Amino acid sequence: ADTPKDSKTARDFGAEGIGLTRTEHMFFEGDRITAVREMILAENEDGRRKALDKLLPYQKDDFKGIFEAMTGLPVIIRLLDPPLHEFLPHEDKEVEEVAGRMGVDAEKIRSTVERLKEFNPMLGFRGCRLGIVYPEINEMQVRAIFEAAMEVKESGKDPKPEIEIPLVGNVKELLPLKEMIKRVAKETGAEGKVEYKIGTMIEVPRAALTADELAKEVEFISFGTNDLTQTTCAFSRDDAGKFLKYYVEKGIYARDPFQSIDQEGVGKLMQICVKNARKTNPKIDIGICGEHGGDPASVEFCHRIGLNNVSCSPYRVPIARLAAAQAALKDKAE
Repeated sequence: ADTPKDSKTARDFGAEGIGLTRTEHMFFEGDRITAVREMILAENEDGRRKALDKLLPYQKDDFKGIFEAMTGLPVIIRLLDPPLHEFLPHEDKEVEEVAGRMGVDAEKIRSTVERLKEFNPMLGFRGCRLGIVYPEINEMQVRAIFEAAMEVKESGKDPKPEIEIPLVGNVKELLPLKEMIKRVAKETGAEGKVEYKIGTMIEVPRAALTADELAKEVEFISFGTNDLTQTTCAFSRDDAGKFLKYYVEKGIYARDPFQSIDQEGVGKLMQICVKNARKTNPKIDIGICGEHGGDPASVEFCHRIGLNNVSCSPYRVPIARLAAAQAALKDKAE
């Protein structure tokens, strides 16, 4: 759920929290996309921070609305995940229009697009890698989260932010971002006043295999099963449609692995991750996010391997709740 409206819908359907708020979706609305582009086009950290200062109030308002709608329930907020080139125009006509609106040379936009272009963006400069190279981006987001939480708390409601670091594969990527989150919590006065957690997504095999190290540093982990399926099976989600239906027809896969978890492959990796994480942090909260959370077979599998929660789009919450109840009853009967 990325908006207060989505959050309310999810709550009305019986959701007990939000398993994924995607902050990048907020960047495309209204005037904020201009500030995002100013940040990307900036030539130094000072320029980036000036643009980010314009974005902070927007992000804070978004988070306030979500915290108010979900008072008393946890809200997992994923820090910026997609590569920066996704926020820039690519077609010549649009480049010229954006350059005119921003008052910058169109060639500057083109050269930035060219510089940021990647051969494989899904495995490229995104997720926590952005936070390592440009820490000011994540810092603005974290500051907006805590300032919003403090204002909602002062109004008598109970915000429960859970800050999620995406695409971590190495605990050394996690540590500087965790340190920044703790520092900003103190600077905003949220430390000790707002109940918050720090966690990470498990989207690459290395993260799953080293979950014992990651679990020492976080309070929750969440399987990003769409990306984990891509990185484990070497399937591009955007291209796999060309052949996956034939794989299913020929029985290579029982179902499309992007619709139902591939239990023999991706699922085995998830089991290793859960076992390793609980070895070093028995109390760690483990869930999944993505459309797999609305698939009954995937929900049953997640229950069987010991996950605490599943997350899906608001309108799939009733299906997920029913599947979770059926899995629990089946487990009890056995």
